[in-house]
Amino acid sequence: MRRESSDTPVQLTPYLDNVYQTAVARNAGEPEFHQALHEVLESIGPVLAHHPEYVEAGILERLVEPERQIMFRVPWVDDAGAVQVNRGFRVQYNSALGPYKGGLRFHPSVNLGIIKFLGFEQILKNALTGQGIGGAKGGSDFDPHGRSDREVERFSQSFMSELYRHLGEHTDVPAGDIGVGAREIGYLFGQYRRLTNRHESGMFTGKGVLWGGAEVRTEATGYGAVFFLQEMLERRGDGLEGRTAVVSGSGNVAIYAIEKLTQLGARAITASDSSGYIVDEAGIDLELLKQIKEVERARIAEYADRRASARFVPGRRVWEVPAHAAIPAATQNELDGDDAAALIRGGVIAVSEGANMPSTPDAVQAFQAAGVLFAPGKAANAGGVATSALEMSQNASRQRWGFDDSEARLRHIMRDVHDAAFAASERYGHPGDYVLGANAAGFVRVADAMLAQGLI
Repeated sequence: MRRESSDTPVQLTPYLDNVYQTAVARNAGEPEFHQALHEVLESIGPVLAHHPEYVEAGILERLVEPERQIMFRVPWVDDAGAVQVNRGFRVQYNSALGPYKGGLRFHPSVNLGIIKFLGFEQILKNALTGQGIGGAKGGSDFDPHGRSDREVERFSQSFMSELYRHLGEHTDVPAGDIGVGAREIGYLFGQYRRLTNRHESGMFTGKGVLWGGAEVRTEATGYGAVFFLQEMLERRGDGLEGRTAVVSGSGNVAIYAIEKLTQLGARAITASDSSGYIVDEAGIDLELLKQIKEVERARIAEYADRRASARFVPGRRVWEVPAHAAIPAATQNELDGDDAAALIRGGVIAVSEGANMPSTPDAVQAFQAAGVLFAPGKAANAGGVATSALEMSQNASRQRWGFDDSEARLRHIMRDVHDAAFAASERYGHPGDYVLGANAAGFVRVADAMLAQGLI
């Protein structure tokens, strides 16, 4: 659930404030996009002081405006024979570094503003990976939860029947996101093949391994968030061994963050869904969690019913549980200022965002003021899209890499993302500020490409 931030935004310079106010006026009623934009703009003042050519070339004015916004009707028929109509979206934000790249989200909360915020974040996230991909996002307000396989198939085919004309391995390469897993990707890719008469493997990532997908893609976002967390701690001379961690959510990101935390010697003790959370001081039983969430698609309360060491807490959030590290891995603005204060009281030393913008601005400020290591989503959760780019490389060369090789490549990329953000934070006068560092490093890469390619 989205929460409004209660804090007063950091004051922008007159130039940056003009860019922000113009964008807000053009995109009224889209608070998530406004929040994401403000966070970036308040970070890059030092960058513009070093690079006045970005201002002269209108880089920011162009960057905040999507290159293309697509919205369309998606009619389909449910199992009762009734006609249903949803909305489909694709915001192709920036292609200076490569083809548009970003997931598709199927969830009732999806609207143009949500997709725009996600697409804007994707630009800098993708730039940080160094993989030569632009930024985009898409989706629909369709809710696959509780729908039959045939209903999901009919919806996905109708959705792709419009979107396919805007996609391609050298144009726009979507992937999964909330509500779009292996089932949905299969139906979407199949319809694309049917419409184009091409088995263009590289036009969709997150595919099944047997038909072009990459090893570690399912695990990549959760693993990557933990790798970034590990890098932050090691930079400070610390580590994950023996630490406790609270993780929100119970989807792919949360499950595989818990898996990697466990492998690295930490103890993850929470998971959640919209009904509440479970806490298991013995450490999350990963196989049980996967059975309940990936196989049965049941509520998180089922975990506590089957595990003696666990308890279910309805209607509350995991942040009240004391731990050394936190990984918000559910959805945007799930962690507010009060939650941050609770985590700080509970002894948290590091936060790594697995979801996109899960912390409100006042939460971020509270963490930074308390000296808590804080990794923003555009850096910490870049592992998913980085592995998608690796999948594109495999498809282009007709190769398939093994799990261990793919994980090693992911580990190397996340180290590079961390180092780029840390180096930028030092270069622009705010050492250790990963928010500023990630925004600055990603922005410079995109801005330089835009400068080189002229006014387009």
